[in-house]
Amino acid sequence: MRVLVTGGAGYIGSHTAHALKRRGHEVLIYDNLSTGNAALAQGFDLIEGDICDTAKLAPILRWVDAVMHFAAYAYVGESVVNPRKYFQNNVVGGLSLLNAVVDSNVRKFIFSSTCAVYGVPLKAPITEENPRLPVNPYGVSKLMFERALEAYEHAYGFRFVCFRYFNAAGADEEGRAGEEHDPETHLIPSVFEAVHGDRPALEIYGDDYPTPDGTCVRDYIHVSDLAEAHVLGLEYLEQGNSAALNLGTGKGHSVREVISTIERVTGREVPKRLAARRAGDPPELVADPSLAEKTLHWKATRSLEQIVATAWKWSESKRALTR
Repeated sequence: MRVLVTGGAGYIGSHTAHALKRRGHEVLIYDNLSTGNAALAQGFDLIEGDICDTAKLAPILRWVDAVMHFAAYAYVGESVVNPRKYFQNNVVGGLSLLNAVVDSNVRKFIFSSTCAVYGVPLKAPITEENPRLPVNPYGVSKLMFERALEAYEHAYGFRFVCFRYFNAAGADEEGRAGEEHDPETHLIPSVFEAVHGDRPALEIYGDDYPTPDGTCVRDYIHVSDLAEAHVLGLEYLEQGNSAALNLGTGKGHSVREVISTIERVTGREVPKRLAARRAGDPPELVADPSLAEKTLHWKATRSLEQIVATAWKWSESKRALTR
């Protein structure tokens, strides 16, 4: 199958491109490189363009059979202080892409969504039946696009899979892609920056949450497990179905647990200090992934230790190149 991957020069998109290629699919990456990195698209055809550029997208969409949409801003804190940016790109830009897809013959669409659509869950682990009540603009922007997909399915015979990610982490085992943001806000690479002295210390945002050690609990899933689910989602769409599925491990780890795992795996002590809570951070987000496991015959298999080990290997290889 020929697959257009928007945001394919980003973290999760690039890993998915490799997973698609391994499965024998043809991949075309489309990215404006505002946050993506062309190096992550090595080995693929890359078209630099914006998802709002429907004139550029139209001929591309005539060539492909399916679209995987990863192009979005994804910083919770930034969305709180600059919601305009998130609604403009994630909603307005996303709808522009979606309308271009509907105007083509493409009827298979996979959307990179998020557990942030649930907000503060009623209970954990979180099932897909949990009310979608996001507590930050990032989550709202993703929910708005999910609602559009549901309406388009009903009106246009469109088929989609929404994957609601929990915390993607880790790096490609073969060293081709890893997590790198500017500025860095994700926990594991932020810890590495603190270890190397690139920041004075890791800030732990709050230790008074209603969790076992007072720090936020998240479900960390290896990015390669996520990527493999997307390939299976594409095959699921060929059956003429649509679905919204959680992608996680079903096991939560606190910020302090992650730090402890990093210290054990790397043999390095992490400088850290306590900071105030961040706006929009729920205390606990842990997936119930059983529906994805049943629907796709998929299961996350990589541990937190494997996540840390692959991320550390990627981080060290990148540092070696800049020395």
